[in-house]
Amino acid sequence: MQAARFLVSGRVQGVGFRASARHRALALGLSGFARNLADGRVEAFAQGEPEAIEAFAQWLQDGPPLARVDEVLREPAAAQETTGFGFG
Repeated sequence: MQAARFLVSGRVQGVGFRASARHRALALGLSGFARNLADGRVEAFAQGEPEAIEAFAQWLQDGPPLARVDEVLREPAAAQETTGFGFG
């Protein structure tokens, strides 16, 4: 199992980004969360199979149709005991 933390900046709040990220993550078999940060970014934590993490990372580059993603920062993270994909 692999885990990663992502910080997504751009127009990513108020455009359904977290709900879309949840939908994509669950379809990929990932667990974790996505939450809004006070600075306007979205933080996402995902864990699962490496191929699924990579597919999720690729999806984050564009996000949902109403989003405008300017940057995605990624860092490795320690796996956590979590099930499902929530809103942090």
